[in-house]
Amino acid sequence: MTLNELFNTLDLDQDGVLSRSELHESARRMGWHWKEAPILAVLDLFSVLNPISRNNFIAYMTQISEDSHGPYGKVLLNSPLFLSSTSSKKLKVSKLKSADAHKLSKKQHELQLNDKTSNDIISLLKHIASLDDANNYQNFLKNLDINELEVPTDNAALLIIDPQKSFTKGVWMKSIGHKAELEVKPIQLAFQKCAQFLNENYKFIETMFTRCPFPPGSYDWDDALTGIIDTKQLYFIKPGNSVLYPPTNGFREWVDRFISDGKKILVIAGCTLNSCVRVSAIETQKYFKNQGLRIVVDLSLAGARTSSFRPSSLYGGLSAVESAVQEMIDAGVRVTQHIRWI
Repeated sequence: MTLNELFNTLDLDQDGVLSRSELHESARRMGWHWKEAPILAVLDLFSVLNPISRNNFIAYMTQISEDSHGPYGKVLLNSPLFLSSTSSKKLKVSKLKSADAHKLSKKQHELQLNDKTSNDIISLLKHIASLDDANNYQNFLKNLDINELEVPTDNAALLIIDPQKSFTKGVWMKSIGHKAELEVKPIQLAFQKCAQFLNENYKFIETMFTRCPFPPGSYDWDDALTGIIDTKQLYFIKPGNSVLYPPTNGFREWVDRFISDGKKILVIAGCTLNSCVRVSAIETQKYFKNQGLRIVVDLSLAGARTSSFRPSSLYGGLSAVESAVQEMIDAGVRVTQHIRWI
């Protein structure tokens, strides 16, 4: 199949441009799966703001085929993240008037006072894991004394890692096996908490997201976040554990830009806590260490598999989550049970 023929197949209404909805529907009909997932990710990102023309489609696909890094190479430099002078969130957010900022601060303060996320995860673990696992994690957090951290809204940005359907009902979840639905409960809780937070604060706090390439049906935002995340929200493609790969995904440029705007704190949340969140936080801390950037991980908005809260000899008697938290702290990342935005 030539690129022209492929475009014709994807362009369901034959209007000469490929919309985001056409892309996903045609990819589903064609049975795209893991092999095509990186292509789906690139084309989805490129069609967030505007449909893709035939000529651009052919140019992108040709560039991918000729690049040794394929969809994770120079083709990403054509994405809206680079074609825009600022991030999508920067384009959408205007400065708050002082009265509005006061109302926001009060509203967020009330939200955080009513948020008992550490108790939520402990309660969940008591029901789906064991009392010992829940108590061990509770005592671990208590000994760290990381209860709360104040973060100024005008001095920080938020990055939510991979809040996608795959982790709660799609191919990643199904790959776990017969205990899959139980295993993803803490991730579902984290996404629900992210949705609760964004529902109140999305338009006031600069927010970006990552997405891991998954097949159609699993690539979408998690159900809890559908209708909350803007349909024109851009994001960073992240095929592995680190948000810094591929280097052309726009993450470094986004951080450089908000640092130049005077922001000095990057809050990281999402999933999973002991892999992508951990690696992304530590590597970002190292990469930007000389620019005065402070990396904070908000445990109230991050999740992991249920079994990752179970102590293991692999981590010296700690759970995978506890080991990840300790590793982040040792690397200079600030970890907190929840943030009070002020």
